[in-house]
Amino acid sequence: MAGIRVIAGKAKGRKLQMVPGQDVRPIGDRVKESLFNIIGSDIRAARFLDLFAGTGSVGIEALSRGAARVLFIDESRRAVETIRKNLEHTKLQEEADVEQRDAFQYLKFKPKIDPFDYIYVAPPQYKGMWLKGVQAIDDKVEWLNPDAWVIAQIDPDEYEEMKLSHLIEFDQRRYGKTSLVFYEWPST
Repeated sequence: MAGIRVIAGKAKGRKLQMVPGQDVRPIGDRVKESLFNIIGSDIRAARFLDLFAGTGSVGIEALSRGAARVLFIDESRRAVETIRKNLEHTKLQEEADVEQRDAFQYLKFKPKIDPFDYIYVAPPQYKGMWLKGVQAIDDKVEWLNPDAWVIAQIDPDEYEEMKLSHLIEFDQRRYGKTSLVFYEWPST
């Protein structure tokens, strides 16, 4: 992949750095644009959690399009440094929090912050981590506002149906070698 950029909003056109020496799989422009077309104007004033954030491209796009707050979680020091540089370059650091943490450990506990409207799950491929991530969120719905979405970015070959207690799969979109799987926590 030649490079990644912010597609729309306040930071439109800004190029983002890649994580040096890491095997990250940043979302392609076509997939990212489709994702935010699906979310639409609901991103404005939303709280967004970018798990396994890598370059921070998805969370930065959310901020650029008007999200109120984004929390970036990645356990890699290099990824966290890259996210901070990308936030500074796009001038979006005021609305962002970046933590170097293991996503699964982070999700085990009751949140000490306000819940999220969107959680984006894009871990390394072919390790079953997306299943574990979605399951961890399903086990702790305190992380979610009512009607919140959980969106998993996977290779289409990784997909498996899973039994969940709270989240409901409501859509899947395939873009070449990338699939987005959408779950919702319906309000009661």
